[in-house]
Amino acid sequence: MATILRDWSYRYQWLYDGISRLAAISVGGEGRFRQLALQGLTILPDTKVLDLCCGSGQATQFLVQYSQNVTGLDASPLSLKRARSNVPSAQYIEAFAENMPFADNSFDLVHTSVAMHEMQPEQLRQILKEVYRVLKPGGVFVLVDFHAPTNPLFWPPISLFLLLFETETAWQLLKTDLPGLLAEIGFRENEQTLYAGGSLQTIKAALP
Repeated sequence: MATILRDWSYRYQWLYDGISRLAAISVGGEGRFRQLALQGLTILPDTKVLDLCCGSGQATQFLVQYSQNVTGLDASPLSLKRARSNVPSAQYIEAFAENMPFADNSFDLVHTSVAMHEMQPEQLRQILKEVYRVLKPGGVFVLVDFHAPTNPLFWPPISLFLLLFETETAWQLLKTDLPGLLAEIGFRENEQTLYAGGSLQTIKAALP
């Protein structure tokens, strides 16, 4: 059942959008959800931004409002086709996040939204190493993704959501100490903020 619903959600844009809007109600709607990780950041028109695992451009559309130099990266040709249609002002690259075709120190800001829960633990570690590599000194990495709820009332809805639409990697992320992993890789100033009863987290991590 989970696999069928998951496949449908990626195949049909209207279904994916509907699920996204429903899941974002707990933080005030999809518009606010997509900008949670951007709060408190200084993004200038010339800031070089990478929207990692950009999907169909749901967060990219907000990034291009701040910067004129936004690149979206995703491994899915279908998602990138939709992103180019939805947000034509950004540039797009088809590639895997764990092997990005960028030179060292390429970006001021790397952003990713609800994508890291798709990754196996070793894949996740390699992606974070790649993020560290492509960021400039002093650059910032921000993400928003699932987190184990701190409020017991939020366990039933997130459990149902993960059962219906996600795989075991999402459950693995709930057990992962992302700030600790980022610190181990070399990131500094790792700031974690929890939302929706602790079921969502944003992290802001900087390079030395």
